[in-house]
Amino acid sequence: MNRNKFLKLTTDIGAGIISIPTFARSKTTKFVNILEPTIVRNENGKAIHIIGNTQTLKLPVKNINGSFTLIKEENHPGTGIPLDVHKNEDEVFKVMEGEMELTVGEKMAVLKPGDVAFGPKGVLHACKIIGDKKAKVILRELPAGNKKIFKELSKLHEGPPDFQVIAEICGRYGINFIS
Repeated sequence: MNRNKFLKLTTDIGAGIISIPTFARSKTTKFVNILEPTIVRNENGKAIHIIGNTQTLKLPVKNINGSFTLIKEENHPGTGIPLDVHKNEDEVFKVMEGEMELTVGEKMAVLKPGDVAFGPKGVLHACKIIGDKKAKVILRELPAGNKKIFKELSKLHEGPPDFQVIAEICGRYGINFIS
């Protein structure tokens, strides 16, 4: 190959390679739905009553692109959720006040204020409020998606829970209780 042809060929190839990032960027740029910053005060949120406890949905799913559900729970001593397994959501528990006995898989621990635990989907877990005072727990479900279950559960009557009805509702949303 003669020198002039070689230089032209390598210059053309070099210019093509240099232009690829610009071309690729212009063709692959995606606009992401930019979310608005949201502040929810302690006293705000959508409060619902489930199984005798108050659960406050702190961030509307639409405000966070459905990435998670954030719930502030206020649970009475002795109340809890029996052994269950989630098909769709991971859960993160953070105790703010009081004490909660939590079993996740083969691990059992008493969570105290500031303690955090992770319950992955597909792993059996249960919790119970222990001690003589209410417990406040922040629960984060990832991803979000149980908006309908909360709506159904909040319509149940006050008083002692009918776990057969609760189990039927939860089962429709991929949460199964183990007897």
